[in-house]
Amino acid sequence: MSVVSVVGARPQFIKAFAVSRVLRTDHEEVLVHTGQHYDEELSDVFFNELGIPEPDYNLGVGSDTHGQQTATMLEGIEEILEAEEPDVVLLYGDTNSTLAGAIAATKIDPLVAHVEAGLRSYNREMPEEINRVLTDHASDLLFPPSESAANTLEQEGITEGIHIVGDVMYDTILWAQEVAEGESNMLNQVDVQEEEFVLSTVHRAANTDDPERLETIIDALSNAPLPVVLPIHPRTENRLREYGMWEKATAELEVIDPVGYLDFVRLLDGSERVATDSGGVQKEAFYLDTPCVTMRDETEWIETVESGWNVLVGADQDQIEKELRMNRYLEEKPAPYGDGNAASEIVDTLAKRIVEKPMSEQ
Repeated sequence: MSVVSVVGARPQFIKAFAVSRVLRTDHEEVLVHTGQHYDEELSDVFFNELGIPEPDYNLGVGSDTHGQQTATMLEGIEEILEAEEPDVVLLYGDTNSTLAGAIAATKIDPLVAHVEAGLRSYNREMPEEINRVLTDHASDLLFPPSESAANTLEQEGITEGIHIVGDVMYDTILWAQEVAEGESNMLNQVDVQEEEFVLSTVHRAANTDDPERLETIIDALSNAPLPVVLPIHPRTENRLREYGMWEKATAELEVIDPVGYLDFVRLLDGSERVATDSGGVQKEAFYLDTPCVTMRDETEWIETVESGWNVLVGADQDQIEKELRMNRYLEEKPAPYGDGNAASEIVDTLAKRIVEKPMSEQ
């Protein structure tokens, strides 16, 4: 079986790590990096730390408007698929890279497989929501991480090719937690003690590009009962400087440069709780038993909220501060996202489908 995998952003590197190391045992994989995250600290470091094979193609697209970025990716991916003629195009998540891969593949011959299918925030103002909906409806094989995600697909009329496999990020985090605990010295570098700090990440455009929302978030984090460690995203740093908030943020918070994946996992695992607007961090916190305060108005990962390990606070300063101070006594955690073997199930399903593929599709 030959597979072209398309990645372009940090969460996809992490997901691809889990699947690629299983896939390459018995099959051929061509890895396409669109360059959507082009900053070395946000891209190359993840390939190096996780041992992900060097991409066979790097489109080097970089930052641009959604339309220009997606169009450039689409053109590049189409050329690669015509040259490689894979059996499967494997897509992850909800980025512009995902959508470009879906559009390119549906115009040619390979099967389109979507990892993390069926997730919905029901906020059509989020570009990611449009990407994931369109990709699901263009895919032949859909790998939802949970029962609720599979139900969403069926409610939208997608009834074939659905395989509930769990979450591939669970596969990766189990490996990373063990490695990071032994190899990462991040807590000492930041000079914090286990369970005596809050970790925060802020990068979503809805928060960073709105001065009022961003100021509210910085004010709330500044009033946290514990020190707040904030690995700074380039977009967030640019906006803080642009809005005149940089000095306050660096004075009140422990602002640090972006960190590698293993160091981030060590921080997340060692923190008392996390305050984030990231989708991936919500799950990573859930897997590491770290309570999560999500600075968004909705989430795709509803099971984390329903279980009590995650709470949505938007950009409401009072709510953020309340949840950062609240003592949450959490009961035993459910396991809605599988058992950490999603990657093997995905590869086995792909291989079986290729063997069973009708001659008319070959």
